[in-house]
Amino acid sequence: MTSTGEEQGRAGPPLWWTRRRDVVVDLTLAALSAAECAWEGIDFAREAGIPVAAGVLFGALVGTTLVLRRRWPIAVVLVGIAVAPAEMGFLLSVAGMYTLASSEVPRRIIAGLASMSLVATFIVMYLKTRGDVEADPALVVALSGFVAIALTVPPVLLGLYIGARRRLMESLQERADSLERELSLLADRAEERAEWARTEERTRIAREMHDVVAHRVSLMVVHAAALEAVAAKDPARAAKNAALVGDMGRQALTELREMLGVLRAAPKPAMAVAAAVATAGPVALVGGADEGPSLAELEALVGQSRAAGMAVEMVVQGADAVYAAEVEQTAYRVVQEALTNCHKHAPGARVVVRLAHRDGEVAMQVENGPCEGAADGVGLPSGGNGLVGMRERVLGLGGVFVSGPTETGGFRVSAVLPT
Repeated sequence: MTSTGEEQGRAGPPLWWTRRRDVVVDLTLAALSAAECAWEGIDFAREAGIPVAAGVLFGALVGTTLVLRRRWPIAVVLVGIAVAPAEMGFLLSVAGMYTLASSEVPRRIIAGLASMSLVATFIVMYLKTRGDVEADPALVVALSGFVAIALTVPPVLLGLYIGARRRLMESLQERADSLERELSLLADRAEERAEWARTEERTRIAREMHDVVAHRVSLMVVHAAALEAVAAKDPARAAKNAALVGDMGRQALTELREMLGVLRAAPKPAMAVAAAVATAGPVALVGGADEGPSLAELEALVGQSRAAGMAVEMVVQGADAVYAAEVEQTAYRVVQEALTNCHKHAPGARVVVRLAHRDGEVAMQVENGPCEGAADGVGLPSGGNGLVGMRERVLGLGGVFVSGPTETGGFRVSAVLPT
C-alpha cells in the first residue's frame, strides 16, 4: 500500500462502515429510534407497572440497537420482533427489515424473519384493536392484517430491490474493471508489437543500406588499390580502373537515392506497422515492400567482380523462372554479400557461383578456393554483419542458410529459399 492509501485508510470511516455518510445515516436513525422507543417506553412502563424511568431507559436501549443494522441485521430484526408486544420499535422494525432484505443474507432467512415480523405485528394490532374498538371481528382482522402487511412487505420489497440493484452495479463495476485491465493489457501488447515492428523495420533498413553500400564501396576500394598500383606503370589500365571507380560510385549513389526515396515516400506509422505485423507476420518486414534487385541482374553482378580482377565462374542449373520480389531480392543479396566477402577476405581466390532452379525452391551457393593473396590487403573493413544479415534474410522467408570453411581451405555460403 502506498503512503496515500495508508493516509486514506487512517482517515476512513470506523468499524464496519465503508463510507462516512453511512455512519451519519445510521447514527441519525439510531437516535430517532431511541427517542421513539423511549417515548413509547412511558406507556409500556405504566401498563407493566414498573418505574417510568426504567421504561424510558429500556426503550432507549432498544432503539439504539438500530445502529448495528449493517453489521448484524438479523439481530436487529429479532429485537424488533421481541419488543413488538410492548408496542414499541416502529422505526426499528421497518429499518431492520429493509436492511435485512438488502443484505447478502440467504432468502430463506429473510422470508422466515419477515413472516415472524408479519405475524407479530398482526397479533399485536389485533389485540390492541379488539380491545379499543367495538367493531365487527372481520373488520378487526382485516384492519390488523392491512397494518401488518403495510409495515412488513414494503420494506422487504424495497430492500430486495435495492440489494439486487447494488449487486448488479457491483457486477457491472467488476466487468468494467476487468475490461479496463484487458484494454490496458492489449494496449501494452500493441505497444510492444509496435516497438518490435519498429526494431524490425530499422534492422531491415540497416541491412539494405549495408548490402547496397558494402558491395559497391568494396569494389571501389579494390579498383582504387589497383589504380594506385598501376598508376605509374600502366596509365591506360589506371584510366580504366578510375572509370570503373567512378561507375561504381555513381551506381552506389543511385541505389542509395532510390532507397531513401522509398523511405520518404512511404513512411510507416507505429500503429500501421503493428497492424501489419499482426496481420502479415514478420515475413512482410524482412523482405521489404520496395522494388529491389532480381535474379536477372546476377550476371551483371558477377561481371562487376570480374572487372575488379576476381576469377568468378557462374553455373546455372534448371530453367529460369520468375519468383516473388522478396525471394529474388533475398537471393541476389546473398550472392552479392558473399562476393563482397570474397573481395575482403579471399583476394586472388577462384570463386564459383551456383544458382539452381528447382520445384518449389531456388538454391544459390558461392564458394571460393584457397586465398592466393594477402587477406584484407586493400584495407577493407569488416563489421561482422554480412553473414548475420544473410542468415536473417533467408530464415525470414522460411529458407535454409549454411556457411562455413571448406576442406580445401576455402569458404562456402549456401542458401535455399522456398518459392
